[in-house]
Amino acid sequence: MAFRKVLKRTAIIGGGTVAAVFGLSQLIEYRKTQARLAHVAAEAELKVPFADQLPSRQAQLATLKNTEEFDVLIVGGGATGAGCALDAVTRNLKTALVERNDFSSGTSSRSTKLIHGGVRYLQKAIMQLDYEQYMMVKEALHERANLLEIAPHLSAPLPIMLPVYKWWQLPYYWAGIKMYDLVAGIQCLKSSYVLSKTKALELFPMLKKDKLVGAIVYYDGQHNDARMNLAIALTAARYGAAVANYTEVVHLLKNNDPETGKQKVCGARCRDVLTGQEFDIKAKCVINATGPFTDSLRKMDNQETQNICQPSAGVHIVIPGYYSPDNMGLLDPATSDGRVIFFLPWENMTIAGTTDTPTKVTAHPMPGEDDINFILTEVRNYLSPDVEVRRGDVLAAWSGIRPLVTDPDSKDTQSICRNHIVSISVSGLVTIAGGKWTTYRSMAEETLDAAIKAHNLSAEPCKTVGLMLEGAKSWTPTLYIRLVQDYGLEKEVAQHLASTYGSKAFDVAKMAQVTGQRWPIVGKRLVSEFPYIESEVSYAVKEYACTAIDVIARRTRLGFLNVQAADEALPRIVQIMGKELNWSPDRQTAELEAAKKFLYHEMGYRSRSEQLTKTSEINLDYQEVVRYKKRFHKFDKESKGFITTVDVQRVLESINVHIDENALHEILNEVDLNKNGQVEIDEFLQLMSAVKKGQVSDSRLAILLKTAEETLDMRGPVTVDRSGGGV
Repeated sequence: MAFRKVLKRTAIIGGGTVAAVFGLSQLIEYRKTQARLAHVAAEAELKVPFADQLPSRQAQLATLKNTEEFDVLIVGGGATGAGCALDAVTRNLKTALVERNDFSSGTSSRSTKLIHGGVRYLQKAIMQLDYEQYMMVKEALHERANLLEIAPHLSAPLPIMLPVYKWWQLPYYWAGIKMYDLVAGIQCLKSSYVLSKTKALELFPMLKKDKLVGAIVYYDGQHNDARMNLAIALTAARYGAAVANYTEVVHLLKNNDPETGKQKVCGARCRDVLTGQEFDIKAKCVINATGPFTDSLRKMDNQETQNICQPSAGVHIVIPGYYSPDNMGLLDPATSDGRVIFFLPWENMTIAGTTDTPTKVTAHPMPGEDDINFILTEVRNYLSPDVEVRRGDVLAAWSGIRPLVTDPDSKDTQSICRNHIVSISVSGLVTIAGGKWTTYRSMAEETLDAAIKAHNLSAEPCKTVGLMLEGAKSWTPTLYIRLVQDYGLEKEVAQHLASTYGSKAFDVAKMAQVTGQRWPIVGKRLVSEFPYIESEVSYAVKEYACTAIDVIARRTRLGFLNVQAADEALPRIVQIMGKELNWSPDRQTAELEAAKKFLYHEMGYRSRSEQLTKTSEINLDYQEVVRYKKRFHKFDKESKGFITTVDVQRVLESINVHIDENALHEILNEVDLNKNGQVEIDEFLQLMSAVKKGQVSDSRLAILLKTAEETLDMRGPVTVDRSGGGV
């Protein structure tokens, strides 16, 4: 009851009440404690058996097969599972980790990319007098500070603007944000501040001006989630954990406990997904860290067990970088249906999301058109009318499944606490469920503490606070300059390598091929508009990439940034991987098809392409139809009613424009709805109608034909006098 009163006072008079709540001496001691926690390094120098070179996946599988018994076997290679592996191996426990797909292939690569304490959870803690949510925010803010410290190359603070359109909201939001700063204490990234309307528009010029009162800016962290997950797993491997992706648990192994006579989990029967070979892994303790699939593994242990996870789907979209400033995010705290939408710069693009809807567990979640349009509608509400938010500007979209911990009878995912639970079954299976990306480390610590106690394991205390992740040691913000100077890489490419691989960027640069050009000297790009280079594909194999999907989705983030660019890069990626992994022609073809299917269904390519194929009505007025038909007939000289690559090539050559025949075929194929090798007049009008409505943007054919027409019109007709009278 005392805490309830405290929270009520805080809600009324805001951040300035913290001293009154805790007392000045307690507040000072609290901040000192937090300061100590934030800068604790590993308690002792740890041995790093594989500091120079990571063991190959085959070597890791051999260790899994040939080790008599592990102390801990972790199932699941997401952020939590990888965190458990790192925690366990640095406590001197013999550690194994298996993941049936790729590391971070599930929820951990499909987040909002934020490292945050949870502003809205603090609001709920105050408004609902919920001590549990308050403590969750407090814990997350500590973990935020630690994560920014141990992986500075993959993470950074990000200012987020909260625009205010009603005067009464200004003190209300200000009190809440200040409370967020004060709960963070000395770990506050940077103090929040208030902006006038003029200053807010200066920093975020695409913001809607009407009725804008001002804005509040606060700070959270942002990271490359899939690469962060991979860095945790690779760090665990460096310290001696046997980790293997594409290794599936077929069933759990059990034996009789001699003391109790009851069945105890003692390992797992596993299958190498790539070869089909099965083998047993024996372990004193098995940890279930499978995220949305938590209940599946729990039912392997006991078919009668009750579900503890209620999955919730969160959809995000990626739109061009010009929709947001380079270093300023936006928070919509109250959408039309009460959900929170973030609008954030990321990897030179803009991420918008997320939704929050109940869903079924699947290994291949797909973004729905309704969710995409909901996010676009909310974005339009906050941006200036001058900025046309077009459906066709969605370059990629994905859905991630949050493993929310809930009562099995609950149906309201929006009110579920994002906290986690650690449970131990009668047979000894340890399960870590729920939680959030930011708190993966503390979740892992709590899980290992419980596992060690339950299974009487001999282990040292946790050492992961302050433990630097893969690539973090010796990284500096200016490391990219050395890459430019030492290897002759483009500045943008060097910056990308430094921020993705940290100090390991030099290993990637050493593998880069000479371009033969004056500049850059090395580093051939996979696609022209992104800084990913070919040597990253070869390096990805060293980082346990086994498929083309691993490269476009998680080793690079191309599939998450632009599905069309990823599709264009795939043939070269498959070619390089085929050489590295000795793939047969049939395997290369299968990889290409699987990756295209992944982009089509899981990364939003289907939704993007269907904006044209599903446009049944041609919504053009009479003058527009006449204008576009005239443009079309400049290429259809013979009035056939369709154009081919030959027709387009002929016109382009007349204006001294040269495009590769294969590229031209791809351009026409985007609009060739019936795939008959030609673009009919109706298909062209359908395209122009979709462009008008914003369903399609950056259509190469539409822009190509328009540019060619304008060039031809500028030249005008050739007169008889000038041509010599036709003689």
